[in-house]
Parts: sequence; C-alpha cells; structure tokens
Amino acid sequence: MTGPTRPFRRVLVANRGEIAVRIQRACRELGLEVVQVYSEADRDSLAVQLADHAVCIGPARSADSYLRGDLILQAARAFQADAIHPGYGFLSENAAFAALCEREGVIFIGPPSSVIATMGDKASARAQAMAAGVPVTPGSSGIVETAEAALGVASELGYPVILKAVAGGGGRGMRIVEREADLRGHFEAAVREAIAAFGNGAMYVEKYLTNIRHVEIQVLSDGETVLHLGERDCSSQRRNQKLVEESPSPGLSAPMREAMGVAAVTLCRHVGYRSAGTIECIHDPAQNRFYFMEMNTRVQVEHPVSECVTGIDIVKEQIRIAQGIRLSLRQQDVVLRGHAIECRINAEAPDRNFAPCPGVIGDLRFPGGPGVRVDSHVFSGYRVPPNYDSLLAKLVCWGRDRDEALARMQRALAELRIDGVETTAPFLARLLASDVFLRGEVDTRYVERFIQESIT
Repeated sequence: MTGPTRPFRRVLVANRGEIAVRIQRACRELGLEVVQVYSEADRDSLAVQLADHAVCIGPARSADSYLRGDLILQAARAFQADAIHPGYGFLSENAAFAALCEREGVIFIGPPSSVIATMGDKASARAQAMAAGVPVTPGSSGIVETAEAALGVASELGYPVILKAVAGGGGRGMRIVEREADLRGHFEAAVREAIAAFGNGAMYVEKYLTNIRHVEIQVLSDGETVLHLGERDCSSQRRNQKLVEESPSPGLSAPMREAMGVAAVTLCRHVGYRSAGTIECIHDPAQNRFYFMEMNTRVQVEHPVSECVTGIDIVKEQIRIAQGIRLSLRQQDVVLRGHAIECRINAEAPDRNFAPCPGVIGDLRFPGGPGVRVDSHVFSGYRVPPNYDSLLAKLVCWGRDRDEALARMQRALAELRIDGVETTAPFLARLLASDVFLRGEVDTRYVERFIQESIT
C-alpha cells in the first residue's frame, strides 16, 4: 500500500446515533481526532460524550441542524477538521453538499459529488447501468413528467407497476399501483411525498415484480481497484424498510452470486466510483435473473453483516480511500466465511402498527458471547428523542453456517433487555422462527403477510 496523499488529523462526524459512534470508533483506530456535531436533542448523546470536540449546530429538527450543510462546514472550519464523514441518511448522498465541501477544501468522505449526482438520481443511475451492460428492471426510459405519461408507460408494461421518486430513499416517494384506476392518485401522492422529503418530485415507473428478493452488493473502490464484498439479502422488509439482513443470501446460487458481483464491479468502473457503496438489485428466483435497482453512494446501515463474513472494516477502508490510500486487497483476497444476520432493534410497537416509542431507557442489557456484535448509541438513562429514526441498536450474529447464526441470534434476542420503551425485538424473534424464514424463502412481501397472519 502506498502512503497517504491527503493525511488527516481530525475528522468531523456529521451524523448522530449508532452510526456516529461507529465512525468515531473507526477514527480512533486510525489515530484520528473526532469532532462531533449535534442538535439540541442530542446534547447528552453517547457520540457527544465520546468525541474529542463537540459543537451544537441547531435545534432538534433535522432541517435546522443535521441537514444544514453550511453550519456543518462552519464547524469543520472552526475546529480545523480535515474531512467530514456523513454516515448514512441526512447529507450523505447530497451532491450539493459534497460539492460545497470540495470547493471549501474539506474532504468529503464519500465519492465525488459528480458521481453522487449521477447515481443518486435513480433515472440517471438506470441509464448508467444500461450503458454498462447491467440488466435493469423494465420501466420508463427516463423521468415521467405527469400522471398521464405514467399511465402510458404503465399500459405498456402491464400492471402492477411501481412509481419511484428519482431522489427517493427509505421507501419514501414510492407507490405500488395494482390497477389503472389507482395510478393517478398514487402518482400525485408520491410526488407530494417526494417533494416534502427530498425537495424533488420527479418520478419514474418500473414494472413491479412479485415474489422477488432484495439483494445488494457491497463495493469498495479506490478509483482504480474495485472490489465487491459479497451480497446481503435484505428481503425482510416492512413498507420498504429493512428489518433483517443476512450474508450470504440463502436464495442465490454460486453462479448468480458471481454474476451479480461482476455486474456491481462493472458498474462502479463505468461511473468512476471511489469509496464504499452498495449496488441494490432485485433477484427473481422464478426466472433466475437479477436486475439493477439503484445505488447507495454511502455506507449502509447493514454494513456490519458484510464486515462479519469478510473480516474487512468497511468504514476504516472508506476513510483510508478518502485519504488517497490505495486498497491493499484484491478480489481474490475477499473470502466469505460463515454466515451473518443483522436485526434492527427499533423503539417501535409492532402491535400498534409499529408506532414510534420515544422515552427514557431504564434497565439495559446487551447480549454477548461468541459471534455476537452490538452497534448502539443507547445507555441506561438515555432519552430516545421523537425527532429522528427510531433505531436503537443493530444486533449482528455470526455463525459457521446459517443454522448456527440463527440459533445465536435467537439466543441474543432472548438476552437483550431494553426497559422503558417498546422495541421490535420480540417481533423479530417470532419472524426468525417462522418456517418461511428458517427455510430461507423470504421475499420482499413476506413480512407484510406474516404480520397479517399474526393478526388473524
């Protein structure tokens, strides 16, 4: 490995919660100082307590704090930070913020702003995938400007279709349309939601495939060497929000796994990608085909799953790449060992339609033992604010095979204790014990069916 060309001394973490703590830990191991920004709601957070320096950048509302790129850059300059790590969410895929960092001479720990702009726009990303020879889901050739245009595309594709915001993420700005009579209303609702969430109401249309799996490929690229770190199966979803992730996917054959990895690397080379990222795909088991869906130009919530099966610290590699350090690994060095499963432990009430449950954490007990990892920012006495995502912890279990990983996860979920707020842990234990999950046959609509069966 060559020496760093842009050595860092101090990194500003422009995020909160568990990912802020995760980034700080990577920085510590690399010998870097940490500046933590925080909102008034996060004044007493673990991330603030662990940082070398911390600065409040605004009120609890994200629009007044974590989404204020100008204030974050002011903090970076004030504390002489060499780089900004955006984590996931907030400004992590904001091309304008990345470009502002580039103009101000502060390293944005992520891909170049031009690549974020290209791959963050889903219509543009589809076009790039097609140009690279990567298969894409049948759909509109670009943005559909009106409901009438969407109706025309849908009639050609056949129902059901899915409407997607080009700037969307986290399930927002998406609507599944089963019949023509519903399309206009869904289109208008998706546009409104996309404008509110992303400031961009542009939409495109895809054929909605059923009985499919959501499989994503983790990538690392220094601009010359491009690696894929295997895949993660993210099919256990509720309303397009992931609940459980695992690697390797129980639904892929070895040839399909290889084909998806090659496609991910090909697309990254095509767009000149540099950093950690994820190529998200649909896998159709019935046809034994896969299709590119979108790219996340950031570190993912579920990155620990890939870390457990590869032994590669993705966040540290992401920081090194931003410093100009070449990857020391080659594809043949990446070997998947065993099986890993991640459960997202949220402060939500499954029996009340997964309503958020802010409150104060009472007694707290995290599980441990062989093959168990917990990424969290909570502690006894921590107040879970109502202003942000309800994620409390990511519980990750590794085993020599899937059966051992599942047994370990059930044991860990039983050990977990978080008093003071309701959590999704008991629901996840039931989900993982279901016959369909045990057989590894989960598709993207299974969780919804499981919930309905549990109610009836």
